[in-house]
Amino acid sequence: MTARWLLARRLCQLGLLGLFLTGPLTGWWVVKGTLASSVTLGRLPLTDPLILLQSLLAGHRPERAALVGAGIVAAFYALLRGRLYCSWVCPLNMVTDAAGWLRLRLGLTERSLLLSRRARLWVLGGCLAVSAVSGTIAWEAVNPVTMLHRALVFGALPTAGLVAGLVFLLDLTAGARSWCGHLCPVGAFYGLLGRFSLIKISAARRAACDDCGDCYRVCPEPQVLTPALRGAARGIGPVVASSDCTACGRCLDVCPHDVFAFGLGREKSEK
Repeated sequence: MTARWLLARRLCQLGLLGLFLTGPLTGWWVVKGTLASSVTLGRLPLTDPLILLQSLLAGHRPERAALVGAGIVAAFYALLRGRLYCSWVCPLNMVTDAAGWLRLRLGLTERSLLLSRRARLWVLGGCLAVSAVSGTIAWEAVNPVTMLHRALVFGALPTAGLVAGLVFLLDLTAGARSWCGHLCPVGAFYGLLGRFSLIKISAARRAACDDCGDCYRVCPEPQVLTPALRGAARGIGPVVASSDCTACGRCLDVCPHDVFAFGLGREKSEK
C-alpha cells in the first residue's frame, strides 16, 4: 500500500487554495475570486459552469467574461474527467476524507443514507428548477463548497469551521460518503459533464485480483469498479467507464497487486 496519489491530490487541493490565498495574504493577486468565479493573473476568467447555467435559467444575462470562463472550465472537465473536480479541486473532499478515516478508526459500519446515489441528480434538477422559478442562483445560497471556499479566501474562519463541521458530522453519523456520494448536486453536474472524458482508471491487470476488497472499501463510488474487474466473461473491457469515477487514485494506492492504472481513451470491449 502506498499513498502517492493521495499525496498528489492533497498537494493539488492545497496548491490551488494557496493560489487563491496569495492575494489576501500578500497583496500579490495570482487568482482573484473563488471557485465560483475568478480571474487569473488579471486576464484569464474562470467561471463554474453550474453557476452560469443557474444564472441563465434565472433569466440573467451574464457578461462575456462569465460565458468565456464557464466555457473554459466546462471544456477542461468534459475533455479530461468531470469528477476530477470532486477529488482534486473541491476543498470539501479533505473534510469528507477525514470523516471516512475516522469512521474506519471507530469501527463504524459502512452503511450510508437510505438514498440512491441518483438522489444527487434529483437534487441537481431541483436546484435548476428553483433557479428558473425564483429568478435566483438558488444553489449558491446554500452550497457548502462555495461557502467554505469563500470563507477560507476571505478569512471568515468561524464560518469555514461551521460549514466543514456540518459536512463532517453528516458523513460521520449518517454514513460513509453521504454528502459526496448521495446528495451533492455539484458532483452530479460534473459527472454528467464528463460522461465522455478521456482520463480513465483501468483494471489492466484484473487477472491478478485476489478479491481482497481493499479497492471497494476505499473507493468513494465502489459501484463503478465491478464491471471493470468482473466483466471479462461478458466481454466488458477493463476500463472503468462510469462517469461517476472521480479518478482519485485510491484504488491504485491500496491494491497490493497493481491491478489498476491510469490511462487515456475510451472503453473497449474484450474479445
